[in-house]
Formats: sequence, structure tokens, C-alpha cells
Amino acid sequence: MPAVRIAVCLVAVLLLSPLHATSLFDETAVVDATLEGPLRELMGDTDSREQLPFLLRADGTEHAIKVRLRGKSRLRVCNFLPIRVNFKKGEVDGTLFEGQDKLKLVVPCYTSERAEKNLVEEYVVYRIFNLLTPASYRVRLLRMTFIDTGGDGENERMHAFLLEPTAKLAERLGGRESELPEVALNWLDADHMALIYVFQYLVSNFDWSLVRSHEEKACCHNGTLIETDTNILYVPYDFDLSGFVDAPYAFPPPDLRIDRVTQRRYRGFCTDRDRLEKALDTIVSKRQDIAALIESLPVLSDKNKGSRMSYLDQFFRAAEKEEKLLKRFENHCLD
Repeated sequence: MPAVRIAVCLVAVLLLSPLHATSLFDETAVVDATLEGPLRELMGDTDSREQLPFLLRADGTEHAIKVRLRGKSRLRVCNFLPIRVNFKKGEVDGTLFEGQDKLKLVVPCYTSERAEKNLVEEYVVYRIFNLLTPASYRVRLLRMTFIDTGGDGENERMHAFLLEPTAKLAERLGGRESELPEVALNWLDADHMALIYVFQYLVSNFDWSLVRSHEEKACCHNGTLIETDTNILYVPYDFDLSGFVDAPYAFPPPDLRIDRVTQRRYRGFCTDRDRLEKALDTIVSKRQDIAALIESLPVLSDKNKGSRMSYLDQFFRAAEKEEKLLKRFENHCLD
């Protein structure tokens, strides 16, 4: 083929390529978006969870979508509820949402300043885990305007975030979502589990387990099992009840006999010392990256940022006495 024709073909390919060649979750810049529809009707439909028509505007494009409520525990404690958005197939090509179908949208529990702060803090817990391992759910922060077309037509402007679909997570990890109703500890990747144990201690999250919730058919509580050709990975989600977030509705399990979720208590299973040490070293090595992440957050005031980093610094100071901290883990590990 003549060189001129090759050059013309290459230019054509570039011109015809989608503007959004990267995934929605490949970038971290905050997205300005608007969700318009019968919001009050949606929030009041906690029983049937019917899909309702909405318009989503983002990145200069308008999408006609379906929206329904989702979630379990937050439906019981929140008055602004988590939702799922459903795009029409074939109508997202070349847009910010290219390749997406159904997305979970995490919103503040209430329409208040504190709830929005807690939302952003939960977002950063996901981002901290992203710094530690690719076997983690990615998230994308939105500066969202909610327009209610029913009732008084009130508008709410607050931050929210989208959660990477499990199918995309599994594809990225070269595996598939497992539907196992239960799992044995020795089936799971031991190094990854050690990292999870120490990470959950870092953010003081007790709301997870390797046991199936009574409301679910598949294992495990607040975690997804991803099966690869070589192992099974447990990938955690839902961190609103963690001590790092310290939401007003978060309480520690009664059996721990502690007063607040901010009081750290190791809840990992017993594992090899070298695995725990490796996990601890991995987290400590990301201390500066975590600090930079918190410093970059919107919504949070300098005082809030300082408070959150101070909370994590309690962990990092304890980690300076590594032998003592590892011994604490071993003394409190679950058999």
C-alpha cells in the first residue's frame, strides 16, 4: 500500500476513534454531572424498587437512563438512598460512560454537610485500597446536581461516587465473579488476605466477613469473590461503617466490647508472620501517597483532612514498632 494511503488510513482511524478511549475508572478527576427525574418518588419506593426514567448529563452529553434504589443496611438508616443507573445499550459509545451498562451510585446518607463529608471519606478508603493492590474496586467521584422533577422540584448539589462494576473488576483481574455460597480460608490467596486484614485494621472496619450474609446467596459479607485460574480473591467494599469515616450511625459489634468504631481491633485470621510483615510493609510504604491523596480531596476542610490523616498516623506510629504491632495482630487473630 502506498505511503500516502497508509497515512490517510491512520488519520481516519484516529478521527473515528472514541473520544473516551480510557475507562471511566482510569481517571480520577471529579466529574460534574446532573441527575434529573422523579427523585422524591424514587426515594420513597423502598419496596418495589421500580426503575424510573431519569436524565443524566455529564461531560457535555445527555443520557436517557433508568434508575432504581439498591442497597440493604443504608435503606434502614438513611433518608437519601443509594441507587443504580442503567444505560441503554449502544448509546454510550464515544462518551464518558463508554463500555458501561449498570453502575452503582453511592450518595450521602443524608442531605447534610456531615453526610457529604462522610461520603468523601468512604470514597478515599476505596482509593487507599487502590494504592495497595489492583484487586480492589475502583471509584469515580462526581460533583452531582440532583433535580427533582416532582413535588417542589427542589435541587440538591452534593458529591457522590460511582463504583466499578464487578464484571469489569473481574475482567481486569483476569477472572470471574464467584457464586460460591461459602469459602474455606485455604482457598483464598493468602498474601492478599493478609493485606486485607491489615488494611481493615488501618481504617478500623469491622463490617466485613468471609461468611455469607443471610440476605445474600453468595459469599461473602461486604466482599466479592473473584476466581482466577490460580486462586480466589476476596475484594472488599462498603466502608461507611469504618472508623476512618466515623459515620453517626456506625457502631462496633457488641461482642468486641469497645465504645466506638474508631477504636482499632485486629479481626484478621491467623496467618504466617512473614505474610503479615509483607502486608504491613506494603501499607507503610504508601504513607506519603495516602497523605497526598487526602490532601487532594474536595469538600473536606483543612481541619477535616488533618483529622483524618492524624487518625491514620496513629497506625503508622504503631507500625514503627513493627515487632510489637505484629505481636498484637497474632495475639488477637481469629482461629
